[in-house]
Amino acid sequence: MSSPHELRIRVRYSETDQMGVVHHASYLIYLEEGRTELMRSLGVEYEEVERSGFAMGVRKLDVRYRGSARYGDEILCRTRITQLRGASIRYGYEIVRAGTEELLLTGSVETVSLELETMRPAPLPQGIRDAIAAAID
Repeated sequence: MSSPHELRIRVRYSETDQMGVVHHASYLIYLEEGRTELMRSLGVEYEEVERSGFAMGVRKLDVRYRGSARYGDEILCRTRITQLRGASIRYGYEIVRAGTEELLLTGSVETVSLELETMRPAPLPQGIRDAIAAAID
């Protein structure tokens, strides 16, 4: 993907600790929101994936925290697809503070296509594969 999908998020109070700093687990929600919105921008809605008998499970997660966001901050979650394989998609992430571009997090998530009936890995449905392939070429 040449340019990442960008999602603007305002940090909510419930996502912070007692000091008003974003709790480390809240970043995982931001990554999921970024991934969901990227796929939606490609014409692939998760509801559609599930209706077709598949789910996308997280197989691998790697994050590096580089700075702290606080309650009320606006952050940008930048998401791109870095690899497409038979049954998996790898996403790359960067979260920055809006306005200053201060780097807060880098990371990657690998998801795997699962048949809902068996919960076993299965090749991505062709329509989904085509939409993703068109975006990363």
